[in-house]
Amino acid sequence: MTFGQDRPRDDRPTAPTQLTRKRSPLIPTLIVVAVLVVGFVFFSQIYADILWYNQLGYLEVFLKENGTKIAVFLIAFLIMAAAVYLSLRLAYRSRPVYAPDSALQDNLNRYQEQLEPVRKLLMIGIPIVLGGFAGTAAASAWQTVLLFFNQVSFGQTDPQFNLDYSFYTNTLPFLGFLTGFLVSVVLIAGIAGLLTHYLYGGIRLEEKGFFASNAARIHVAVFAGLFLLLQGVNYWLDRYSTLQSDSGKWTGALYTDVNAVIPTKAILAVAAIIVAILFIVAVFSGRWRLPIIGTAMLIITAILAGGVYPWVIQRFQVEPSELSREAEFIEHNIALTRQAYGLDEVQTTTYNATVEAEAGALRQDAETTANIRLLDPNLVSDAFSQLQQFRQYYQFPEILNVDRYEIDGEIQDTVIAVRELNTAGVPAGWVNEHVLYTHGYGVVAAAGSSVEPDGKPTFIQSGIPTTGVLGNEEAYEPRIYFGEQSPEYSIVGAPEGDSPIEIDRPQSEESETESRNTFEGDGGPSVGNAFNRLVYALKFQSTDLMLSDQVNAESQILYDRDPRERVEKVAPYLTVDGNVYPAVIDGRVKWIVDGYTTSKHFPYSTPQQLQSATADSSTAGGQSVALPPEEVNYIRNAVKATVDAYDGSVDLYAWDDQDPILKAWQKVFPTTLKPFSEMSAGLMDHVRYPEDLFKVQRELLARYHVTDVDKFYTNSDAWAVPTDPTLGANSDVKQPPFYLSLKMPEQENAAFSLTTPFIPFVPAGEEARNVLYGFLAAEGDAGTGEDGVKSEEYGTLRLLDIPRSLSVPAPGQAQNLFNSDTAVSTELNLLQQGATEVLKGNLLSLPVGGGMLYVQPVYVQSSGSSAYPTLRRVLVSFGEVVGFAPTLDEALDQVFGGDSGATTGDAGNVGETPDDPAAPPAEGGGGNAEANLRAALEAANAAIREGEAALAEGDFAAYGAAQEKLNRALQDALEAEGIVSGEAPAEGGEEAPAETPAPAPEG
Repeated sequence: MTFGQDRPRDDRPTAPTQLTRKRSPLIPTLIVVAVLVVGFVFFSQIYADILWYNQLGYLEVFLKENGTKIAVFLIAFLIMAAAVYLSLRLAYRSRPVYAPDSALQDNLNRYQEQLEPVRKLLMIGIPIVLGGFAGTAAASAWQTVLLFFNQVSFGQTDPQFNLDYSFYTNTLPFLGFLTGFLVSVVLIAGIAGLLTHYLYGGIRLEEKGFFASNAARIHVAVFAGLFLLLQGVNYWLDRYSTLQSDSGKWTGALYTDVNAVIPTKAILAVAAIIVAILFIVAVFSGRWRLPIIGTAMLIITAILAGGVYPWVIQRFQVEPSELSREAEFIEHNIALTRQAYGLDEVQTTTYNATVEAEAGALRQDAETTANIRLLDPNLVSDAFSQLQQFRQYYQFPEILNVDRYEIDGEIQDTVIAVRELNTAGVPAGWVNEHVLYTHGYGVVAAAGSSVEPDGKPTFIQSGIPTTGVLGNEEAYEPRIYFGEQSPEYSIVGAPEGDSPIEIDRPQSEESETESRNTFEGDGGPSVGNAFNRLVYALKFQSTDLMLSDQVNAESQILYDRDPRERVEKVAPYLTVDGNVYPAVIDGRVKWIVDGYTTSKHFPYSTPQQLQSATADSSTAGGQSVALPPEEVNYIRNAVKATVDAYDGSVDLYAWDDQDPILKAWQKVFPTTLKPFSEMSAGLMDHVRYPEDLFKVQRELLARYHVTDVDKFYTNSDAWAVPTDPTLGANSDVKQPPFYLSLKMPEQENAAFSLTTPFIPFVPAGEEARNVLYGFLAAEGDAGTGEDGVKSEEYGTLRLLDIPRSLSVPAPGQAQNLFNSDTAVSTELNLLQQGATEVLKGNLLSLPVGGGMLYVQPVYVQSSGSSAYPTLRRVLVSFGEVVGFAPTLDEALDQVFGGDSGATTGDAGNVGETPDDPAAPPAEGGGGNAEANLRAALEAANAAIREGEAALAEGDFAAYGAAQEKLNRALQDALEAEGIVSGEAPAEGGEEAPAETPAPAPEG
């Protein structure tokens, strides 16, 4: 009995079954936890961005950019998802209840049975997925949306429709985006509905033909009507888009567009709307013949009117009389292209350049010749490194920058760089890489137009501690926490009273110990609390950041430290120049960054791809950052930005405050841009004309310097940018523009300018003609000595147009003259004896002396890891005459009849004896051997010229005597070179005279 009573209790659900049911929430719990973790990681990235923007003072940018993206995403998501859902829902609800039996229907029934368990999920899931894709695509157009709602009028209208340019740059892109999006909504939702009708038998193929239920027909009619209505809008907008078309020989609406395309687009727009109305009427009337016929007629009309008719006009009216038919529209293209790229105010001067070098010809160009830059910023980085680096944890960029500073009361061109941190030279370890080694130190600058007698740079700012004409540590803050080579992130800051731990700098240049420093600025978000530390530990995937005791309550994290990247983040609407440069301004080192507003929708303007237009030997070699492959047809240097090298603070100045596109962005982000009137005089003094804008302008000006329609049409006076002659004859890489201080003909005073020469255009595959056709200089001096006052001459483009009857050597021909000159090649071969290498610097073009002067520094560098180039010779040419001497002053005198009349930066080095730092002089005679070598080379040069003159006159006796002189001089040079290089001892240790007389070179 007891057993029978107890058994039911024993037969209750067993413990394992109950346990299984209790554990079943485990998987959902894990899923929830995983979602929360992923969500927190995602949130931490957003929160880190908020902290970064807020610390920098640009939270408005982050909120408005992302708020606009979210708003556009949600609107697009809801429209697409709602349209697809309604289409699916209506198609399902209107499905036939009793479908005829057939093999096809049997198959469909099986599909329906398989879909039925997940039908409700699909009805919701498909719209959500498609809405997500649509929203994501639409959100990328956030800038288009903001420009439309905040647009500012240009105050000028196009020549065809008489509409303000802002309609094309702001309104038309938005309307195109909107109609394109709605067309995609109609097509996707319509297709989704049709598939549903087909799946549930509303549309089917039968033996008798095609069957569609009444609901399916209405569905098709509504979506077809909407599609045609939107297509009509597209046709109408296409009329305006012809002004941006580059399908013809010239950009813009041409004769065929105006007389055929625009009228037919209007006809097609009206026709499409009429057919759309017919479809809507058919929904109520049930008569489908008219809309179907109308659709067929619309297709035929689109083919004939949209394709055949314009082709007939082009082929039989335009091509036989192209110039007369297209002249008006070519004129529009010329005028608006020049306006869009800022070329409409180029000051063109005819320059009757001479090729005859006369004595004293450079006397009137003293301001230019005094600043001819002998230091090549592309080559002297190794010299900066060997002479000014001092520690393995410092570095200089491969390519230095050119600026101007006051030296001895005169503004002079300067080659400048900052000594940045090199973490590759730091012992491995998180503390070393992110806590101890946090910053570089000091500005190093050298005079551009002079060198030391031994060929080293003449430093005007150098050393540790920093000293020079720019000041010491009391005059400016030398620490570089933000730069182009900064570490990914650093942890800085400490409570007041704590001992400094950051490696600051060596105590002195010779000291083996380092001083310590604590960052005292506001340079990054705080990581003084556990939550922020966790956020950034996730961002940088570093447990050390979370656990290290080196992170304290006052710690800040510095990241995104590249000046270009910082400006791009706080001003995402700008295209940033590829070359940023440092300057000492008002006691701080500031990185100066140029920002551009661009558009690809300006009417009648020829487009340019930024990447190809700005490509040259500097971008090919990685010296400057290449711009993105973005196509534009309007560009303005709208913003000058600065990034403080100590605390990373970013200031944006509205430089071109008349640019309507910048004005629109000022309405979007009203607190982020300062007027340029707030720029200090010190900052104005270091603003320069931006390099990438100049490259784009010179590409266009090569053709658009011609404003006469007939000459433009025949392309008879097209120019090209020369290839870089220093890369060899077979190179097709363009020569970069150069910053020079010069006074152009008819210019009152010398100015810091960006320059480039032009040669005749030659089709691809043909050999270029290396004669000079033009020379362009953009004035870059903005300073006036007053805060917030911009020089009226800043940005002036001055173009020298050389008559075609003159044959003035271009850079390539000048380089060929240097390479083929017997005396030059002889000396270069001697300089290259042993383990030394000859490096030719940038070839500078200067319009002085009534002609074109070419100057190229020649460096010598020995082999070895510690070697660096020293300036040993200067090549000069004017017309066909070549000069080659240890100094620019001597080389110019060689060319200009013994007295050029020039004042040069290295005039004080004449008669000095340069030493080769890479090869110490041999005991007892190396220094004098340098003098002997120089004298022997000059004697060889003179003998070669004597021999050439004798041959020209047929005097073989004199020619033989000259050859004997040449052989003796070469032998003397070889002996002296052996002594200097250490390969041969000085005989007897006897001292040679300091100067060995040599015949003066002829010509």
